Amino acid sequence: MRQGIGASSHVSARKAAYAAANAAEDKKAFGTLILDVKQVTVIAEYFVITGADNPNQVRAIVDSIGESLTKLGYRQGIVQGKQEGRWVLLDYGDLIIHVLQDKERSFYKLEQFWNHALIVPEEEWREEDLGK
Repeated sequence: MRQGIGASSHVSARKAAYAAANAAEDKKAFGTLILDVKQVTVIAEYFVITGADNPNQVRAIVDSIGESLTKLGYRQGIVQGKQEGRWVLLDYGDLIIHVLQDKERSFYKLEQFWNHALIVPEEEWREEDLGK
């Protein structure tokens, strides 16, 4: 486990991943996945991968995720690609979030690249959102 760049010592990477996924869904993201990557890499504990239709939606999703994680006590992580709005990477240390337009997501196939990771069932992270 690496030290969280933006992490709060009070919030687990799991809870932050759930919050990020739900924030993305609130902005009509599609195909949102949470991957538990603890057993396959040392770069993070969780990845959130989600899709958007256009650059404006990508940026809206990124902003929503940032606001959600700030409420949990996370400091701003590293953000790359927001200006272009095609593929934005948010690095919060133990949590890495990818927000991609469909063309980039289809091309890079991150889910296939990380196919040894465990997929967190959607019901699990959606239930967490209900318990806000």
